[in-house]
Amino acid sequence: MEQKRERFSSRLGFLLISAGCAIGLGNVWKFPYITGEYGGAAFVLIYLAFLVLMGIPILVAELAVGRGSQQSIARAMNTLEPKGTKWHWYKYFGMAGNYILMMFYTTVAGWMLYYFFKMAAGGFEGLDANGVGEAFNTMLSRPGLMTGFMVIVVLLCFGVCAQGLQNGVEKITKVMMLCLFFLMVVLAIRSALLEGGEAGLEFYLKPNFAALKEFGLLEVLFAALGQAFFTLSIGIGAIAIFGSYIDKSRSLTGEAILITILDTFVALMAGMIIFPACFAYNVSPDQGPSLIFVTLPNVFNNMPGGRLWGSLFFLFMCFASFSTVIAVFQNIISFAEDLTKASRKKIICINLIAIILLSMPCVLGYNLWSGFQPFGEGSAVLDLEDFIVSQNILPLGSLIFVLFCSFKMGWGWDNFIAEANSGNGLKFPKGIRFYMQWILPLIVLFIFVMGYYSKFFA
Repeated sequence: MEQKRERFSSRLGFLLISAGCAIGLGNVWKFPYITGEYGGAAFVLIYLAFLVLMGIPILVAELAVGRGSQQSIARAMNTLEPKGTKWHWYKYFGMAGNYILMMFYTTVAGWMLYYFFKMAAGGFEGLDANGVGEAFNTMLSRPGLMTGFMVIVVLLCFGVCAQGLQNGVEKITKVMMLCLFFLMVVLAIRSALLEGGEAGLEFYLKPNFAALKEFGLLEVLFAALGQAFFTLSIGIGAIAIFGSYIDKSRSLTGEAILITILDTFVALMAGMIIFPACFAYNVSPDQGPSLIFVTLPNVFNNMPGGRLWGSLFFLFMCFASFSTVIAVFQNIISFAEDLTKASRKKIICINLIAIILLSMPCVLGYNLWSGFQPFGEGSAVLDLEDFIVSQNILPLGSLIFVLFCSFKMGWGWDNFIAEANSGNGLKFPKGIRFYMQWILPLIVLFIFVMGYYSKFFA
């Protein structure tokens, strides 16, 4: 007899966990520095427009596939596709995407955990800007230290998943996400009240369209399009799994909008924390990836009570990264549950060892294997793994979800609309069928091609 599928105990649990999967380092790390690079508020407005035009329809498609099949992507398309078609081949890329994402995400989550402990212990006190930069480089040069923190992250997050969907994943993620929102608000208020922080708020909240000309409108549009696309973690089935754990009482468009709002709230609040602090202490907000690990510890060093505020900031970063790791681990566990008869305990034990081993190239890429620079000087294994997921599997996976839901040769528009619109709440507009079939796929293909162009030819 087929095992009864687990369910979330509440709608809030589903929304917070789905948002937790989408909310990750892309929101709190990448969004602020890209916004800083491309001139602030004008970039944010373009980003929000693309979220509505592109992110929400793909999110609805992925949730519908999960709920309609009651399976993870390991079996979803086998269940829904017309007989004789090969849509289910996508599952190998989707499953691979989840594993490759964890090959570097666990390491970066480990960095956040290390920085939280180091900041709380006063490890940055008395260091100047060069000293803080050196602390980051020292961490990267120590494979044992990075492995230790990566393993702690893997053990903690699989430990949560081992308690089951309701008692582990839902219960813990709910608490983590509510703490994350609370910490963000506290930190944002603290940052806004800093002397000199008003200039940062103006930069962030008052559109300066002249900045768009400075960078070139096409470049800014592509950056906003890319960020809107990648922020929701769509295309690898990481969201579809949560669709399979909910009933049909609510239509999916409203749920997708709420997930997007929560995801966007966190990204916007991260900027509210970072920009006033940067301007208050005359630090450039366009520092790129080093913003979190080098720039901000310097800011906290100069701030009254900086050790406390810095510790809270990195605790919030831990919650943001852990929520994604737990969500993806739950997805990985569901693959094996849908494909095999193995027990959850056995699945977790095997995957725990596998993820630790698979994460080692990223750890070693900064020290013992630092000679391997896949994209030229300064690049590392992490850049290659991120490129495979972000520039390949996510866009192509999203393209497959959209085509599968909108064309007759796939699941089909009628089946998709019936699933998306069953239940109470906002309905998916039937009038955008042409947009879903032709325009949205072209936008996703544009992102895919431009990703390669900007990487290798720009």
